[in-house]
Amino acid sequence: MGNGFALYVLLRTYRQKSSFHIYMLNLAVSDLLCVSTLPLRVLYYVNKGQWNLGDFLCRISSYALYVNLYCSVFFMMAMSFTRFLAIVFPVQNLRLATEKKAWIVCVCIWVFICTTSSPFLLSGQHTDPNSNKTKCFEPPETSKSLGKLIMLNYFSLVVGFIIPFLVILVCYAGILRTLLRNTNGANKQRYTRIKAVRMIVVVMLAFLVSFMPYHIQRTLHLHFKNRKDANCEEIIYMQKSVVITLCLAAANSCFDPMLYFFSGENFRHRLSTFRRASGNIIGTNKGRHALQSSPPVEESELQSCNGSNKLG
Repeated sequence: MGNGFALYVLLRTYRQKSSFHIYMLNLAVSDLLCVSTLPLRVLYYVNKGQWNLGDFLCRISSYALYVNLYCSVFFMMAMSFTRFLAIVFPVQNLRLATEKKAWIVCVCIWVFICTTSSPFLLSGQHTDPNSNKTKCFEPPETSKSLGKLIMLNYFSLVVGFIIPFLVILVCYAGILRTLLRNTNGANKQRYTRIKAVRMIVVVMLAFLVSFMPYHIQRTLHLHFKNRKDANCEEIIYMQKSVVITLCLAAANSCFDPMLYFFSGENFRHRLSTFRRASGNIIGTNKGRHALQSSPPVEESELQSCNGSNKLG
């Protein structure tokens, strides 16, 4: 709901676009697409691990979830870097943070994530030999397939989480250093500091609460599956823990509307502009309705004349 409304506001106020606005727009799209895959997973776990929707939907839903999950990470990294340029290198920011370059970065992010996530399209539904259930979203039992998943996990762990997290940490360290150095400034500078700190808090919460537990638990789970001495109860416990941390990762879409509102560049201004524009449209429609519903002058005069004749 929050991301849908944010996307609607961003699209309605697109004329006020900036590089930061373009990243927010793509982040909102990514979050909505990520959330749209969750009902299929909920249905799967409600059916107690039985997949009934076919191999194609299994592949697409797994692929779409990871594409949009890691696109969100990269767009948050791009937004942090844009804020870093605006505060630490304001002169260079005018040349580097243009709308055209922001769109190029967004296209590169989508293409890179869609390409590197393509192995998820190769693993569809499979039958569990122990329970004879049709499985999806779970690693197969074969050691060969599990080995490929472990390699893919380490790639996504490093490229999709550790590197963006380090980039964001470096950006925020530079931002805080610059802001603390310039403590005596005008009200506009103080507002910039507050906005930057809000963004730091929201993004760090998103990474520490949403992404970090999932990546740690997913790595442990895959290595646990690769063990030969793991018993059934331990496997079930690890699977449940991965599902819980995946819910936390998907909950990142709940943090992002806070990111738009508290630290988004002029997002609250866009929201007020959107509200004024909507109010003007409603007011115009009411005015038109009043004009259409009011009788013509001649008819009003005729009614008053008829009324006076009746009174007389």
